[in-house]
Amino acid sequence: MTTVEQTNSEQRQDWQVAGQSMHSRLIMGSGRFDNFEVMEQALRASECELVTVAVRREKIHDDRGRNILDHLDLSRYRLLPNTAGCYDVDTAVRCARMGREIMRGLGVANFDWVKLEVLGDSKTLLPDPWLTLQATEKLVAEGFQVFCYTSDDAIQARRLQAVGAAAVMPAGSPIGSGLGILNEVAIQNIVEDLKSRRAGFPIIVDAGIGTASDATRAMELGCDAVLLNSAVARAKNPVKMAESMHLAARAGRLSFESGRILKSRFASASSPEIGVISNRQIQK
Repeated sequence: MTTVEQTNSEQRQDWQVAGQSMHSRLIMGSGRFDNFEVMEQALRASECELVTVAVRREKIHDDRGRNILDHLDLSRYRLLPNTAGCYDVDTAVRCARMGREIMRGLGVANFDWVKLEVLGDSKTLLPDPWLTLQATEKLVAEGFQVFCYTSDDAIQARRLQAVGAAAVMPAGSPIGSGLGILNEVAIQNIVEDLKSRRAGFPIIVDAGIGTASDATRAMELGCDAVLLNSAVARAKNPVKMAESMHLAARAGRLSFESGRILKSRFASASSPEIGVISNRQIQK
């Protein structure tokens, strides 16, 4: 293996979630695109492997009667059914079951995966912590691999991990807000706490990403992946933004793995005081 090939291999290190090896650290949503053609182009540009699909989606068919599932290449992507729009345990569990049956019908291998959302209200779209915990327990008992959307509360994240969540997905900021990560300390606390309890446990920042630097920062905090939708779908050029998010997630992970220098209040010269030409020779 050449030096370049070895470097590329190190840059593309896989991560584990729900017993599966994932290559891309960018997860994409499939909603809010102007049309299916733009969605397809953006997903390809993002080089993602995992795509969420809302089971309660209002427009699973477009104005021409086309089904979104016909525009998601199952040889390229894994699908992750999403219980978005659910506000109680029973509805969320029912949507998860519906998603599982849809995936089975498509012949999808990971048909028991679900991204769980149990929202508290329609204004903030923040998760209800108690109902989310209840729904997680029920779905885990039914054999689901539950990817839990949650707030940036480290205690809640710990509880979700303890009841068997496959991954915890803390929000960077409110869904669709584009505000980025508002509380970096909280996200970092979740990463450090959950991974100290179970090495390799996946933490995925979900919601609020607005631009590439937000995705990079999420990865630099030690998260395993970032999930986004609106930042790409509502961008002026979704395809270019999708590519930027792909590069941002890779750059952020490489930065985290490299280990940043310590911060200092004082300057530190990057060049040695005595080099090939000494200070005395320069003065002469």
